[in-house]
Amino acid sequence: MDCLSISEMTTFRWSFEEDVSYLKRANIPALGVWRHKLADYGEEKGVDLLSEMGIKVSSLFWAGGFTGSDGRSYADCLEDAEDAIRLAAVMQAECLVIYTGARAGHTSNHVRRLIRSALIELVPWAEDLQVSLAVEPMHSGCAAEWTVLTDLDASLELIQEVGSDHLKLVFDTYHLGHDPAILDRLPEVAPHVAVVHLGDAKSPPRGEQNRCRLGEGVLPLKDLCLGLKSNGYQGWFEVELFGEELESEDYSELIGHAQTEFEQIFETTVL
Repeated sequence: MDCLSISEMTTFRWSFEEDVSYLKRANIPALGVWRHKLADYGEEKGVDLLSEMGIKVSSLFWAGGFTGSDGRSYADCLEDAEDAIRLAAVMQAECLVIYTGARAGHTSNHVRRLIRSALIELVPWAEDLQVSLAVEPMHSGCAAEWTVLTDLDASLELIQEVGSDHLKLVFDTYHLGHDPAILDRLPEVAPHVAVVHLGDAKSPPRGEQNRCRLGEGVLPLKDLCLGLKSNGYQGWFEVELFGEELESEDYSELIGHAQTEFEQIFETTVL
């Protein structure tokens, strides 16, 4: 359980303070921090609370939008990302999650230039402050408003083009686990993973993400997690559960169930 984390997206209705307090009581060592919740609570006060409670930060969620798809200018997105990098450094976050932004009417080549240019500009900040930037590829069935990265090859190619050890990948089982070839690619992928987001699904997304409780879907979570670990991944496994099926869930029960499933994933048999 020492590598288990809970994303604040999982506890959408709880406040930042409620999240931290619950994790402390449940002996869960890390939190995936959502900038929106932290801002509502107060960044400085939130950092102090995490330190006081001894809760680590598996990821800071999120920065990006470099294509202008959310109405911000390119310069505004860069400035916001620089602020997020500084915050991630203060929190000693494992990584800062990056969403590139949607295509927004640009040509594919122009979008790629925008994204690559933004990351090349941000990487020196990340290197100086010892923060990993983690781009997140999403399933094409739900990526339209968030990112142009919808496959593993494009994401790995982008990382290679930028050429920094501080640019890595978010491996979200909900987005990548539907690919029948993914298990065979874990030796290639594992060295580039900054954080694993754990989500399950009963079917691929179609428009909106609709995750289900761990172990109740069709994704090979145990094979994915053990495969990443056996190929050198040593980071956090951050439970990220949300969607229509989970809207009415009791969060304490949902997290407790996730803890049990996580223990079963990594259980060992002593002969």
